[in-house]
Amino acid sequence: MMRTVSLETHSVRQVNQWLHEQNAKLEEENWQITEPQGRHALACGLDQALKLTIDGHAGYYCAGMNKQAEVVIEGSAGVGVAENMMSGTVRVRGNASQCAGATAHGGLLVIEGDAGARCGIAMKGVDIVVGGNVGPMSGFMAQAGRLVVCGNADEALGDSLYEARLYVRGTVESLGADCEEKNMTPEDQTELAELLHAAGYRNTFRTEEFRVYGSARRLYNFQIDQAGPDR
Repeated sequence: MMRTVSLETHSVRQVNQWLHEQNAKLEEENWQITEPQGRHALACGLDQALKLTIDGHAGYYCAGMNKQAEVVIEGSAGVGVAENMMSGTVRVRGNASQCAGATAHGGLLVIEGDAGARCGIAMKGVDIVVGGNVGPMSGFMAQAGRLVVCGNADEALGDSLYEARLYVRGTVESLGADCEEKNMTPEDQTELAELLHAAGYRNTFRTEEFRVYGSARRLYNFQIDQAGPDR
């Protein structure tokens, strides 16, 4: 059984409240939201292993702070989709605006189209797989986790990167500060294959087509020659 609710007849607050009531006891496992019409803050703060389909485009911060839930957006998503996600899966069938997966600690975010600027900004352990391209400064200050880009990456990829790993199949416009290309190891190949499989791209892309990027670790410690003469 699937519970279907329409945002033409119910408010976002009402629908989110019904979803939150599942946190104590999972009585209804399958949900569908129709007529989302780009509303903001849909399905935020879920903390139960339910399955939710959003039948259309979502606005800002959809599925933010997700725990355990499996969320599918049958359209595109606005700024900050899956922001601060802890676990579970969020899949965007279309494109995602900027800051997708920002500060997310865990789980898997799949964007089947393109992602805007700062995809994976300050990510802290999440896995993000983008089927298309990513915008500028993706992976900015990424601390942990993996970002897989099956298309191209815009300028300043991985700027101020910490220990996250970035895999890119296409071209990279430019690398950000302290980001550098690494040698692809057998462990990297295995990890990448697992991520592609989890995202549904096992038979679509080959791991040999990707390059891996990581931190050069030059920004870890302050160097006196980095200070200006007036300091």
